[in-house]
Amino acid sequence: MKEKVLRDELQDLLSGGHAHANWKKTFADMPVELRGIRPEKLPHSAWELLEHLRIGQWDILEFSRDAKHVSPKWPEGYWPASPEPPNATAWEKSLKSFAKDLAAIKKLVTNPKKNLFARIPHGTGQTLLREALLAADHNAYHLGQVVLVRRLLGAWKAD
Repeated sequence: MKEKVLRDELQDLLSGGHAHANWKKTFADMPVELRGIRPEKLPHSAWELLEHLRIGQWDILEFSRDAKHVSPKWPEGYWPASPEPPNATAWEKSLKSFAKDLAAIKKLVTNPKKNLFARIPHGTGQTLLREALLAADHNAYHLGQVVLVRRLLGAWKAD
């Protein structure tokens, strides 16, 4: 019973929307012409943050489920080459990939056959619980940055 509660709480944390920004709302209706703009004195555009979120989450997911996974080189492998999306479809493709991988992480942590506390055999002490918390923490941090970018660009509708 307690483990189910923990699994449900992890799923809820990964979904966001309580103390953390919900990823769908964060990226909803982002004007195309602003996606690649870095606000003054900020190091990243919304596109760069979206791609960093996608790549980081994908890396956490694949590490959690695939012993043969090789992480990208840090830091350049975790960021896009340009502040602007490379083409008109890249933004939507990145969002779909982010959503798919987030759903996969949620599926992992809610699967009662997966031990949240066991060390990942190919890791250095990591557990599925730790990786789920890492994904939630990483997402929350960078989604907050996206909200800031949008606010500074005048593209955020406050509730």
